[in-house]
Amino acid sequence: MNELLVYILLGAVSVVAALGLLFSRNAIYAALFLVLNFGVAAVFYLLMNAPFLAVIQISVYAGAIMVLFVFVIMLLGAEQLPAADTGVRIKASRFVIIAGVAVLVASVMYALLTQSSGEAATYASDPAAIGVMLYTQYAFPFEAVSVLLLAAMVGAVVLTTRDAK
Repeated sequence: MNELLVYILLGAVSVVAALGLLFSRNAIYAALFLVLNFGVAAVFYLLMNAPFLAVIQISVYAGAIMVLFVFVIMLLGAEQLPAADTGVRIKASRFVIIAGVAVLVASVMYALLTQSSGEAATYASDPAAIGVMLYTQYAFPFEAVSVLLLAAMVGAVVLTTRDAK
């Protein structure tokens, strides 16, 4: 019963942090809400007996990625979001939002219904197995994410230098 209560409390903190991220008018505050959400995810990993993933979550996501986000936010000078005409944007993108949520819910349900608990526990607790799997079975997605992050950094620099001229 205590474990269920901890999961419910952490889930509530995660949802509140996600809502704070979405509705924050200050980009730095939004990034801090994202750090909180990453921290809660790390605690979830600890509760699932995956300490390696928890440490990676904190060091890579809450550490390195968030430093990059805050650096880009400060570089672009986008701390405050401008006032938006929400009526037009929400009406125009309502279908996209509903479709995205439907795909997310369907993929989570599929993952929950088809998972095998033994395989996930083996990979979650063995760093060598995670490394072998990452560089063999998931080599292409790993490299695709690295190219995507590089393109985002180059785009941020290009946007900043264009505004400076």
